[in-house]
Amino acid sequence: MKIFKIFALCLFAQILTGTAFGQEAAIYDEHADAAAAIDMAIEKASSANQHVFIQAGGNWCSWCRKFAKFSQEDFKIDSILKSSYQVVHLNYSKTNKNEKIFEKYGFPQRFGFPVFIILDGKGKLLHIQNSEYLEDNKGSYDRNRVFRFLQAWTPAAIDPSTYTSKK
Repeated sequence: MKIFKIFALCLFAQILTGTAFGQEAAIYDEHADAAAAIDMAIEKASSANQHVFIQAGGNWCSWCRKFAKFSQEDFKIDSILKSSYQVVHLNYSKTNKNEKIFEKYGFPQRFGFPVFIILDGKGKLLHIQNSEYLEDNKGSYDRNRVFRFLQAWTPAAIDPSTYTSKK
């Protein structure tokens, strides 16, 4: 009986903390200062010759959670994100819609969530990507589509010198 009580207490604690039944940890911080997080990412990206990858969405969004998990578990995707981007998770929820940030970037939420925003190392908006085009037909993301998308917006990919002949 004592073992049952201990098990019940452990299960109850897991349910309270959200770790039971396979729930993932929160990806988005609803209380974060999004403007400060993006400014910090821009600063880091500038000094590291990277771009900023903003994944906008919320913890309520199953596709947002799928992309975060997918991008961390796939070595090729995780590698390009780490080498070419500073990643920011921009929250959109009932408690914090970050309306000024979304307005600044042209209301990317019009595409639904998640939506991906690419900035250069100076903070200039380069691209907004509707994540729907990166999905597969099996309820996840297509590895090749995601990789090609990320590769197409790296600093090297948009640098004109990449395409000029060197004599």
